[in-house]
Amino acid sequence: MLLSVVIVNYNVKYFLKQCLASVFGSQRRLADGSELALDVWVVDNDSVDGSLAMVRSDFPAVHCIENHDNVGFARANNQALRAIASRNADAGEGASGSSMGSDADHLFLLLNPDTIVEADTFVKCADFMAQHDRCGGLCVKMVDGEGNYLPESKRGFPTPEASFFKISGLIHLFPHSRRIAAYYMGHLSEDDINEIEIMPGAFLMFRRAVYDLIGGLDESYFMYGEDIDFSWRIHQSGYSNYYLPTTHIIHYKGESTKKGSMNYVYTFYNAMAIFVKKYFTGRHAVLFNALLQSAIWLRAALAGVRRMASHVAVPLFDFAAAYGGFFLLKQLWSTLRGGDVDYYPAEYTAVVIPLYIIILLVGSWLSGGYDRPLRPSRIVRGMGAGLLMLLAFYSLLDEDQRYSRMLLLAGSLWTLLSTLLLRLVLSGLHVDGYSLRGNEKSKILILGGAGELRRVASLYASVGIGADRLVLRDLGHESRLEDIIRVEKIDEVVFCGSDIDLPTIISLMTRLRTTGVRYKIAPAEGDYVIGSNSIVSRDDLFTDDLVTITSASCRRQKRLFDLGSSLLLLIFSPLLVWLQSHPGDYLRHCFSVLVGRCSWVGYADHPGIFSPAALMPDAPAATVQRLTLRYMRRYRPGTDAVILLRNLRAL
Repeated sequence: MLLSVVIVNYNVKYFLKQCLASVFGSQRRLADGSELALDVWVVDNDSVDGSLAMVRSDFPAVHCIENHDNVGFARANNQALRAIASRNADAGEGASGSSMGSDADHLFLLLNPDTIVEADTFVKCADFMAQHDRCGGLCVKMVDGEGNYLPESKRGFPTPEASFFKISGLIHLFPHSRRIAAYYMGHLSEDDINEIEIMPGAFLMFRRAVYDLIGGLDESYFMYGEDIDFSWRIHQSGYSNYYLPTTHIIHYKGESTKKGSMNYVYTFYNAMAIFVKKYFTGRHAVLFNALLQSAIWLRAALAGVRRMASHVAVPLFDFAAAYGGFFLLKQLWSTLRGGDVDYYPAEYTAVVIPLYIIILLVGSWLSGGYDRPLRPSRIVRGMGAGLLMLLAFYSLLDEDQRYSRMLLLAGSLWTLLSTLLLRLVLSGLHVDGYSLRGNEKSKILILGGAGELRRVASLYASVGIGADRLVLRDLGHESRLEDIIRVEKIDEVVFCGSDIDLPTIISLMTRLRTTGVRYKIAPAEGDYVIGSNSIVSRDDLFTDDLVTITSASCRRQKRLFDLGSSLLLLIFSPLLVWLQSHPGDYLRHCFSVLVGRCSWVGYADHPGIFSPAALMPDAPAATVQRLTLRYMRRYRPGTDAVILLRNLRAL
């Protein structure tokens, strides 16, 4: 039997490398004693991260198709499927050297690059399809990078009602309801083999006969929806689709689009709109679109409220607590000083006190007092700066406007104490980002054999993470991981992939979910460690411990510089525009930076008018790379100012 695996890649080199390693490390012996031949294809949609070079170097048996733009998921898969079908017609040799075999013995698999398959996944799927003649499509149980079951492993037909419950988020309130959770077939156990209607595109296996019957994916879909459409066409053709939970894959998911974002909701809606036009007519189509639009507006409203609450709730509490303290101090001081609670005019309470508080809180914000994780020193530093500015302005006011320096000092002290007290309460309530433990650098537990422990520890050392943050435990400690995590205060667990098989890793992640730690896997002999939200590698520029430009404070400083400088350049544009060789570009660039479409100085994949290389225009490529890395690791707004001034005539 032949299995042709098609993987569409777009700028996820390390995920792809781990995926291919798991594919070629899979078992080949089927239940009847025959061998499963592998024919692996990678279609690259114009990646710029060196993905294809890595594939050609490390996996020479893989067939590569290189696109020079991002043609989308459906079209890229179809490119490989057509090439495989054409190649098979010539009865050539498979990637493993085995005969291509007959169409009846030929299986196709669409596989995402951000997946890892278990060693027995392919043979279990192939054996199941061999035993079930009417099984046209097959998918497996998927878990994410933290060991959580992914409900999209099995799905039902997206009726108007099911799609409404899905997009609106109501499905999460009743995840096992036959009606409300119909989109994910929530009434079916995640651990039972079942016939389903829709399979996920992350792992979609089907017969060659199915492809010959219904063709490839519908290229009207750019992202999302094509797997729904394809699965439904299999179902309509007379074949059945099955969910097989006896084997697992890890699907890191969401590297390009976060499922909870409004961008995902709108992209999903566009895919569903295509689906509606294709499979619904008349009143049903109108109803479907109405429900989808209602769900999107509901989701947008909830997301807006949640986003607003997450950004303004804490500052509003800070302001309210500070104002209450200022008011009580004013009442007390008025009584002591003048024997009258109304000693100070009404505008002091209505205008001056709020202005004091706003300046103190803005100072805290500029210093990073509202960044997460919590840093109390930033609050103290920011409010201290705000108080100094208030005292400076206070000394410049007329005598009749100097209400009370004592109230200013006492109120500022109260504002600082109340703000810190609120952070202490939030820390006690375990609110994300406000833990006092957040001031400590994270500790990393590495689990594996002695050789792999040394190798992975060396990898972390190469990116600046010292031995004081690493806890090494060899095999045999699996049963005591909960205790180790608790005692050592572990934040992240790294599994050595060559010493621990994937089923064990998934089992451990599932068992340890309540500990709240993050998980990564160190592939065998790889020069990287990979997890759901981050990658550690020797040549990776985005290691959190080193790249300061990714911190909230640096991003805020960079944005404030861009705003201020672009406003100044626009104000003085009547003079400066005549210095430019392309005056139209001057105004266009100023407005682009002002609205946040780009920065004056870009880096990596962040667009900019100039780059750090502008400091040394004629430097070789290696020097430019070092300049960019240094810029990212030691970002200062002054560097942007120097680059901008040096290029003032070329804006």
